[in-house]
Amino acid sequence: MRGIAQMANREQLTFASARFDVYRRPTRRDRFLQQMGKAMPWDSLIGLIAPFYPKEGQPGRPVTPLVLMIKIYFLQIWFNLSDPEAEELMHDSLAVQRFLNLDLGRDRPPDETTINRFRNLIKEHKLGEKILKTVNEHLERAGITIKKGTIVDATVISAPTSTKNERQSRDPEMGSTKKGDQWYFGAKLHVGVDSRTKVIHSVSLTPANVHDSQMLSELLHGGERRVYGDKAYVGQKEAIRKKAPRARRNAPLGEKELRSNRWKSRIRSRVEHVFGVIKHIFGWVKVRYRGIEKNLQYAYGVAAAVNVYIHRRVLSEKTAALSPA
Repeated sequence: MRGIAQMANREQLTFASARFDVYRRPTRRDRFLQQMGKAMPWDSLIGLIAPFYPKEGQPGRPVTPLVLMIKIYFLQIWFNLSDPEAEELMHDSLAVQRFLNLDLGRDRPPDETTINRFRNLIKEHKLGEKILKTVNEHLERAGITIKKGTIVDATVISAPTSTKNERQSRDPEMGSTKKGDQWYFGAKLHVGVDSRTKVIHSVSLTPANVHDSQMLSELLHGGERRVYGDKAYVGQKEAIRKKAPRARRNAPLGEKELRSNRWKSRIRSRVEHVFGVIKHIFGWVKVRYRGIEKNLQYAYGVAAAVNVYIHRRVLSEKTAALSPA
């Protein structure tokens, strides 16, 4: 923890990081990173990962402060960065250096090998689900709680179809599915989203050819009173009853069906907002890694980042209110 404290408490910059650009104005990236930096539960995430992270004083390469690696982990999610791109951005972007509290006059940013090793640590210890849980507990402390309704839905995350690689084959753990007249190859991301707060509380990742309804039980937290889904989940009454006994499916209401469908569409559209952030804000439209498990751990991190992003204003304002004047 000594390295973390050193990075957090340094006040005097070296000449390499001194500010001379007096006319520089904050960019969108500056503002985004400042807001997300305030909204994220860094201390809780450090406490979660620290037991599995190398300790200072051990033989081998110098240990990079854990807070720095966690921030880089989410930086990659927010900006859809590969390991080499993340390494380059740390050298290139002043906004990123400020967010990471890096002073290039004294600090050596971690290289892409170190970044890859940290992500493998999260996969090896299956910390992705715990990261999502830690973030959701942070939201709950801010008053953003998971209620009694869950929206279930799925979207395809494409995978490379080319066989021009070392193995000369497509990823055998991915699958193909047809939507309309178009075939897609990749993985299918299944989510359970709170119907009021749009908080993702459950995540599953399967080959794209797995039907949405097969993952329904994994997407419910068990305390639901209502479950919302599209036609892919028709006929799953028993699965819902088994996992969430108090829930009822949003069935048509006879002569009130049209009005009911409009109301249900407004609710189900909230999961589309979640997918919009995943694909259009964070840019996760194609898997970065081979295999389901590695991408599943990444999906948990994406879900945690989405939950904070959607509620970033409330979280950052609450953080500011709790900070000493």
